[in-house]
Amino acid sequence: MIDAAFTFRRGLDPFDWYFLGAILAILSIGLLSIYSVTTANPAMGLTILVKQGTWIGVGVLAFAVMAAIDYHKLARFAYPLYGIGLLLLIIVLLAGKSSRGSQRWLSVGPIAIQPSEFVKVLLILVLATYYGTCRRTGWLQRVVFPGFIVLPGFFLILKQPDLGSSLSFLSIYVVLLLAVGVKTRAFGLVILCGLMLFPFAWGGVWGSLHEYQQERIISFVNPNYDPGGKGYHGLQSRIAIGSGQLLGKGLHGSTQTQFKFLPEGHTDFVFAVFAEEWGFLGSMLLLGLYASVLLMGLEIASKAKDSLGALIAVGVVGMIGFGVVVNIAMTIGLAPIVGIPLPLMSYGGSATVVTLAALGLLFNVKRRRLSLL
Repeated sequence: MIDAAFTFRRGLDPFDWYFLGAILAILSIGLLSIYSVTTANPAMGLTILVKQGTWIGVGVLAFAVMAAIDYHKLARFAYPLYGIGLLLLIIVLLAGKSSRGSQRWLSVGPIAIQPSEFVKVLLILVLATYYGTCRRTGWLQRVVFPGFIVLPGFFLILKQPDLGSSLSFLSIYVVLLLAVGVKTRAFGLVILCGLMLFPFAWGGVWGSLHEYQQERIISFVNPNYDPGGKGYHGLQSRIAIGSGQLLGKGLHGSTQTQFKFLPEGHTDFVFAVFAEEWGFLGSMLLLGLYASVLLMGLEIASKAKDSLGALIAVGVVGMIGFGVVVNIAMTIGLAPIVGIPLPLMSYGGSATVVTLAALGLLFNVKRRRLSLL
């Protein structure tokens, strides 16, 4: 096998440039939208923009590191790394930093990190390693045993409470389960058992949510519920997106953003900010960029040199795709507001660094394929 270092000394091919270019374009659009929000809020100043630029720089470094280390070497440490991730989630519950009723962060000096974001990538690694090395002929091996790997992290994240991250965590398992294949009868049995247990499980999930999270779900079911309170975010988001019309209002021309009607425009509702300023055509361009990244990720998975690489690629695509779909769905009123950031665009250090690291892992799988040529 050709040495990995030699593989990465090769020049970038057109596919690589398209892949990196699409990522860079989305990051730039995100910074532009955050800049628009910060100029509308003088109290916020440019601090948020500078911080996000710094996190992107850290994320680019994480991308390079994850792209350079052979993913087979990373897989050898998947289980202990995942164990460390679960330990961090336990520490968060015991001594984490609280904000707005949730305890999701660990303070490392002046920096607050969100371990649940990092554990997502570790889950992709550990499940890809499991499915890539273990027998997958029986229902227990395909569904139950990996389920035991997933559930501790799922419940620890849900306990914070962080419904959005816990659902994202669970989606990685579902995507990889479908990727390795499961018999229709077995999958149907899982769905049936899930439906039977749903009323009991939902009681526990609902009880673990804070009042504001429960009211967000209620406001999704009934859009007219408390439009001046818990339904305010979703209502203003839909107004912002609709007011953008075809061409948008231009940078600094958005009334919902500039007059501060739209809360959290730099985090969960950054898509609404962009849609109001650049309209339907701009939104379609952004969705096209996301679609190109996800489709290129699936192409990387289909051409990976082994099942481990293919499963890692599918897991990364599933994680990012879930974030894109759910975030945009909740901003346009097709999903409840569960606090899932828009990948590569929303402000947030942990989410930005983890997303770029995951994309670096995806790039790793693609470049390692060249070692067989």
